[in-house]
Amino acid sequence: MMKDFRVGYARVNINPPLGIGIYGYYVPRFARGFLDDLEASAMALSCGGKTILLIAVDNGGIDADLIEEYCLKIQQVTGVAKDDIMISASHTHTGPFLKPMDMFELSEADEAVIRDYAEFLGGRLADVAKLALADMKPAKMGYITGYAPERVAYIRRYKMKDGTTMTCPPIGDPNIDHPIGELDQRVHVLRFDREGAESIVLVNYGLHADTIGGELLSSDWPGWMRQTVEKALDGTKCMFFAGAQGDVGSTHVFPEGGDMNDTEISFDNEMKSPGMARFVGRALAGTVLQVYDKVHYVDVDTIDILHRDAVIPANVPAPEDLPLAHQYKEWHDADRDDMIPYEAMELTTVVAEALRMCRMEGGPDHFDLGLVGVRIGGVALVGIPGEPFTDIGVGIKEAEGWAMIMPCALTNGNEGYFPMQSAYDEGGYEARTSPYKAGVAEKLVAEGKALLTELHKRA
Repeated sequence: MMKDFRVGYARVNINPPLGIGIYGYYVPRFARGFLDDLEASAMALSCGGKTILLIAVDNGGIDADLIEEYCLKIQQVTGVAKDDIMISASHTHTGPFLKPMDMFELSEADEAVIRDYAEFLGGRLADVAKLALADMKPAKMGYITGYAPERVAYIRRYKMKDGTTMTCPPIGDPNIDHPIGELDQRVHVLRFDREGAESIVLVNYGLHADTIGGELLSSDWPGWMRQTVEKALDGTKCMFFAGAQGDVGSTHVFPEGGDMNDTEISFDNEMKSPGMARFVGRALAGTVLQVYDKVHYVDVDTIDILHRDAVIPANVPAPEDLPLAHQYKEWHDADRDDMIPYEAMELTTVVAEALRMCRMEGGPDHFDLGLVGVRIGGVALVGIPGEPFTDIGVGIKEAEGWAMIMPCALTNGNEGYFPMQSAYDEGGYEARTSPYKAGVAEKLVAEGKALLTELHKRA
């Protein structure tokens, strides 16, 4: 083992109170129970006098201003500089809000519950960081890439036979022609073996954590994956960082065989149930177990973290589009979606698009998106503050000079979808609702590669 390389780990419960608003859709949901616990995990890395914290949170997404607040709190408690902290959300759609949302009105009492929980979460993240730092032991690291099995993930944007583009079209729709894009089925695995302590396995894969729905809080399939890995591997703890997943879901639009076992079709045309979360989590745990014993161990003689801003033009609405957008928002706020001439995912798309237009009526003209790169020896993590399409992750992984590159979605921010240029040309939910102009994805790939180049030169 590299005696100078040390790794610590901790996990805490972050369950919110019942009744809190649930993140994820454009209809109000309030927690009435739990399917399983929500958790936050932290890994502390130390080498050559440098200390970095990697924190994974069971939540839909944490906005950049809250990330800043949480990192400052962690800095105050631990002494680790806020710029040496990376916080990533799993994107579970059955986790709590951290801020009141403009998509529907909440009572003052409901908003107070959300604010109180957001403050509580900040305290718990400080706790888990402090515990991970206290747990540091000499360690060695190995890496390997596995491949997800069939039936776990599908591109969720489709070209229809009539020439239109749809996200999550109806199951079995005869108008479906083909998916737009290709999956990246690589499951990246980092294994840390520590002297006299539990091993830690960090898993990175690009897939929406949206396989349950409903009003019961849950960590979704990432929780099932963690639990399954840990039950199979005594003395091992599992962390998950979401990969590039903006256009990837778990629904097979032409189900066959046992695809519909223990699941049902949700309001937005997707296969959702606790059974789906269990299936996906177990299947991906199986991938981890297949490769776990064959990691390639490498010396870690340096760790580093670096930040870089990408300046992205804003998708400001055209004046002629605003009257209809305001009308749709008015009907939606009045719980009269039946007045809007769409249904299922098409309804979700036009409502979300209208809310985006109304929100951005007065600008801004651009956004500064903060990327973060973490080096652990020859392995790199690239944090992206939102939901990148698969091809963003694939593009960043093409950067030269690294043994493994792990794009991490919803990291140090929750700034929406980052669709490819082709998605803007074709239309669909993600591009129509994105606050960014076409070109955002290609810019993020370029900036991500530049970040990795600079990180590599600093070694």
